[in-house]
Amino acid sequence: MDLRRQPDYEQFLKMLWRKGKPDHLPFYEHYVSPEFVAERTGTDFDRMGFDDPGYWNIYVDFWLGMGFDVVPMEIPLNCPLGEGHGAASEGSEARAMVRTWEDYEKYPWPAESHPLEFRHFETVAGLLPGGARIVGGVCMGPYEWTSQLMGVMGLSYALVDSPGLAEEVFARLSRLILSGDRQIAGMDAVCALRQGDDLGFKTSTFLPPEYLREHVLPTYKKAAEIAHAEGKPYILHSCGNLLEIYDDLIEVCKIDAKHSFEDAIMPVGEFKRRFGSRITPLGGLDVDMICRSSQEDLRAYTRRHIEECFLSGDGYWTLGTGNSLTDYMPVENYLLVLEEGMSVSR
Repeated sequence: MDLRRQPDYEQFLKMLWRKGKPDHLPFYEHYVSPEFVAERTGTDFDRMGFDDPGYWNIYVDFWLGMGFDVVPMEIPLNCPLGEGHGAASEGSEARAMVRTWEDYEKYPWPAESHPLEFRHFETVAGLLPGGARIVGGVCMGPYEWTSQLMGVMGLSYALVDSPGLAEEVFARLSRLILSGDRQIAGMDAVCALRQGDDLGFKTSTFLPPEYLREHVLPTYKKAAEIAHAEGKPYILHSCGNLLEIYDDLIEVCKIDAKHSFEDAIMPVGEFKRRFGSRITPLGGLDVDMICRSSQEDLRAYTRRHIEECFLSGDGYWTLGTGNSLTDYMPVENYLLVLEEGMSVSR
């Protein structure tokens, strides 16, 4: 099923900037598994890397072929992690590289002037048709990078045993991320800056809110300022229960849109009722519902969200999942969701 339509990123921006209901319902996702792309495109994308011939051609066509106006894209910092043990899912401890001040001093930190490979954004920019743009950023945020480099347990111990080390790792990663943001936000092909940084789980944030306010949220605030200085909005993707810091994210950090919603924490419709006058929610359809529902039930479920979040109100919402396109999600089910979205007119 080809859902291709003439991309119009201005409709996506109209929704993010909250400057009138868009002419069509925009779509947005933060992440897609390589296996999902491979299944959808009939390619070996899941066995390819950034530098393989055709990788970015497949990636761009994947999004445009589903009716997206924007291509979501992020590139990681040039910060190596440990090899781990090769399992499909492994804890951060398996890849931790910085446990002590000696580890910190020996670690091969990238130059702040070139913290990541920007050439991939340039490659994608050259593949975009008129009307399409990139929503780009640095892969992983200050919390995720720190908890990967130190390990979740290692970071937890460091907060008590060596707080100065943890603070320095946060600070250095923040400088690298913001350097990347400045260069990405300045690209003409990038219409919005984005950041993914999973801060919590079902009942709370991983770190105390007061620690986040001191060592993590200032990075978002500066990144939003960088985006706004370029005339572009700033999107934050973060999983978990962030209720204690939503006011900080909206009023202090000045983020423009929030992605990642879980029904067990706060359904996107409820979020829109509580915070929708100040910030734009993106996506929110439950991944499990998309994976396991019948076609009839999935169409009804999708339509309820469209009615609740788009048609009955200001229209400041995008259709999409609450988290990501997983390797176990049936492609045909997701296409049905998008097909329902494309049937909506202003």
